[in-house]
Amino acid sequence: MGFSLTGTHVIFFIAAVIVAGAVSGILTAVTFNITTSLTEKCDRIQEELDTDFKIINDPDNIPNISGYYRFYLKNIGGKKLATTTDTFTIFIDGEIIEKTYYSFEDNSIQPSEITTLYISNSKISSGDHTLRVVGPQAIDDEFEFTI
Repeated sequence: MGFSLTGTHVIFFIAAVIVAGAVSGILTAVTFNITTSLTEKCDRIQEELDTDFKIINDPDNIPNISGYYRFYLKNIGGKKLATTTDTFTIFIDGEIIEKTYYSFEDNSIQPSEITTLYISNSKISSGDHTLRVVGPQAIDDEFEFTI
């Protein structure tokens, strides 16, 4: 006896369920990967938005006290900002300043607080200069001043 029409329909139905399950599994995995990727990217963007600072000196009147020029950094971000020579890099006129020639008054500052950046006066000659401060998350601020 031959295979009946019902048997053929059952085989096609089972094959269709298996294919649908495989496609569903693949789509679920792809959707999960996209969701995870977007979540990580949003977290990084939020971290960058919460990390921000501004140099707030008078460009024509940089205090020079005890052999150090003083620059004031204000935390304008939304979270605590670590202010150490390990988290910040300082450039004067495009030249990197070694860690031994600058320091911060505080190790960290809360939002809206201000800290003092001390740079050795041996690293800055008289004239017009550009100070670039690069902090966490590669957030930076440039400041043009005259000594």
